[in-house]
Amino acid sequence: MTGYGKAECEFQQKKITIELKSLNSKQLDLNVKIPSFYKEKEFDFRNEISKLERGKIDVFVSVETNLEDNSVCVNNGIIKGYYKQIADVSKELGLQVPADILSTILRLPDALKADKQQLPEEEWNTVLACLKSAMNMLNGFRDQEGRALEKDIVERVHKINDFVSTLEQFENMRVDKIKQRIRSNIEELISKDKVDENRLEQELIFYVEKLDITEEKVRLANHNKYFLETLKETVSPGKKLAFITQEMGREINTIGSKANDSDMQKIVVNMKDELEKIKEQINNVL
Repeated sequence: MTGYGKAECEFQQKKITIELKSLNSKQLDLNVKIPSFYKEKEFDFRNEISKLERGKIDVFVSVETNLEDNSVCVNNGIIKGYYKQIADVSKELGLQVPADILSTILRLPDALKADKQQLPEEEWNTVLACLKSAMNMLNGFRDQEGRALEKDIVERVHKINDFVSTLEQFENMRVDKIKQRIRSNIEELISKDKVDENRLEQELIFYVEKLDITEEKVRLANHNKYFLETLKETVSPGKKLAFITQEMGREINTIGSKANDSDMQKIVVNMKDELEKIKEQINNVL
């Protein structure tokens, strides 16, 4: 699920800012960008963020400080070596060394060196608290989106229930149409006086019973009820909901195969349309 979280904190003369951006993903995909002096805690960062369970999550940590930073210094030997080689190549090619070549050299590997500093435990605790605040904000966005998704999904499940109720008005009419069609076809092949009415009635009853959708409607209603109950669960119901929608789809497909009526088929198509939209939304549910 999508979301955004940002938190700021201070430690001594440092201002620490943490931003989290989340896009929907079936798995947890972390992209963590933190300053080098927090690298030793990257594993702890990832462990804490993994509590978000899933999503493509970008983490940005920036630090502003008023202290003079002596931990980074120019690596004179490396820079002179880079410059000499560039100057030699430029001379061989008959080119002038650019005036701004130093800024380019400073971006080359090992041009700057950093002294290893140990991260104070108090500072890490401050950063961790800041991270949790950003995660809480992100979860707030997710909760808001989740409530909107829940409302949409519940409405679509109720629509499917309404469509099932609408089927009833066509069921009896459908039976009469089927019986009439079968009789007409038989009478086209053989004369009416040669038809065994008792046997024909038995065959019609047997045929109509095979097209009965009462069981499918009952099972579909139970699946819909179970779906709504599962939707209220607080612990990651996404996968269970996906399984239930598969069962809902099976019952709807069976109703469609037994319908044998254009009006009922139209209703089945509408039910399938609502179910597909539910499945799309389920992809955004944890």
